Amino acid sequence: MLSSMALRSALKSTSVVLRECGVLSRLKGTCASLQLKHGAFTSVITGPSHSNNETALTGIGSFTIQSVRNYARVIRKKKPVMKSQLSDLPPTMLKMEYAAVPLAQTADDLVKRLLTLELASHSEKLKLKTEQLIAKVQRDEADRSSTEVKVAILTSKIRNYQEHLHKHTKDKANKRWMLMAIDRRKKLLKHLRVTRYDAFEHVCQQLGITYTFPPEYYRHATRRWLAKKALCIKVFKEVQKQKLEQRKKIKQTPPPTLAEPARTAATGTQ
Repeated sequence: MLSSMALRSALKSTSVVLRECGVLSRLKGTCASLQLKHGAFTSVITGPSHSNNETALTGIGSFTIQSVRNYARVIRKKKPVMKSQLSDLPPTMLKMEYAAVPLAQTADDLVKRLLTLELASHSEKLKLKTEQLIAKVQRDEADRSSTEVKVAILTSKIRNYQEHLHKHTKDKANKRWMLMAIDRRKKLLKHLRVTRYDAFEHVCQQLGITYTFPPEYYRHATRRWLAKKALCIKVFKEVQKQKLEQRKKIKQTPPPTLAEPARTAATGTQ
């Protein structure tokens, strides 16, 4: 239907152009020539004009049909590809629930494809990755509630959120959940650093976490506060310069000799 409508509009425009050409050819004796320049239709009137009426008509008859303007498009920079935490999982690896089943190793190829990570969903791969991170830091095989295990679970969630937000930058809900998980992990790492520092170093090394120390105090940096801080630093430097000059003067002055106090005492007795 759209194609038929476009065809009708094109035929109407061509009929209008041909009518203009016929009128001008009758007036001037020559047909107006149609030229195509840079995608725009221009009608050029040829032949000499013999009267003022004809010149007026020729001025009216010259017309241009503008084509669609193709404006320059903004070049969008390609986002750098973020490496997924699930990329190191081989596709031939069995799923977590079938890893301990001996029959899964002897099954045919079609069944193995269904039991391996080749056709697994994202959630199944994420569960397997979380178990691998837990196995690196857990105290024993039955440990599922220690601080180290909680940090490993939160690390897997945070990295999954980061990969999702790298593709979908306007997803505010998942961004909020990611920030909440980061705050929770920060509190657990702070507690672990205070109580068991050796376990804190082990967790950061195994999970690849870079721990940054929190500031001594939190304060909203306003313009007044920044100006006051700059003034305090300037005054401190000036005071340090004055003290340095005083020390230099003290060092340059010679120490008093023993004869001078005796002379002053004698003059005082006289």
